Amino acid sequence: MVDKSTIDKSPVRIFDRAIGGGVGSGNMGVVFSRTGGGKTGFLIGLAIDKLLQGKKVLYISTKESVEHINLFFDQIFHAMAESLDMEDVPRNQLRMERNRHILVYNRKLFSLEKLEQSVAFLKDAANFEPDMVIMDGTPRFEKTEQWEIDGLRKMAQDWDAEFWTSSIAHREGMEYDERGVPVKVARFDDDLAVIIHLEPESDHIKVKICKEHGSEEIAQVQMELDPATMLLRWR
Repeated sequence: MVDKSTIDKSPVRIFDRAIGGGVGSGNMGVVFSRTGGGKTGFLIGLAIDKLLQGKKVLYISTKESVEHINLFFDQIFHAMAESLDMEDVPRNQLRMERNRHILVYNRKLFSLEKLEQSVAFLKDAANFEPDMVIMDGTPRFEKTEQWEIDGLRKMAQDWDAEFWTSSIAHREGMEYDERGVPVKVARFDDDLAVIIHLEPESDHIKVKICKEHGSEEIAQVQMELDPATMLLRWR
């Protein structure tokens, strides 16, 4: 585990406070943006922050190869280590890798049953029980049904883990609610604790909180993603 003073310097601490202390175990959060808007980098940054705290992360993708995800993790980890003036970087990287598992599925063949079987195997074979689960590329909100969201919420609660997922927002031909959230995501509003919108600007990616648990007053934090490093930063 990285020294607490280093963890406390991370901009993710500000983000966590802005969303009511984090997504929270047993809950789901979603981040949406247009294609190439930084969703994967944002999610990997949250995963690395959790890993640096000594927690375990399960990263699931139906979009990329294991090699590509590993490379992305390495790039963001080293950028984060430099920004936090981290000591003993190689040891912390090794510890991070030991507490992380990456599962890649064919999107057409992915199912909740397969995920449950994989996690049961990891628990029995490697004593691995995730504190955070990131699902990049699934569920596909334009096609998913309530039973699948119910299944994911049950997993989050049974595993006592926080779940993050993502969704693509198109510029044209998509309906949005009054918050600017795609209707395909907003229809599951009762099931989502946190909703985040990443808005690409000329020199940064704006991080907008659209939902923060049940709060009626959403924090207007000046946070963004650095498009070069994909790190959260205070603007």
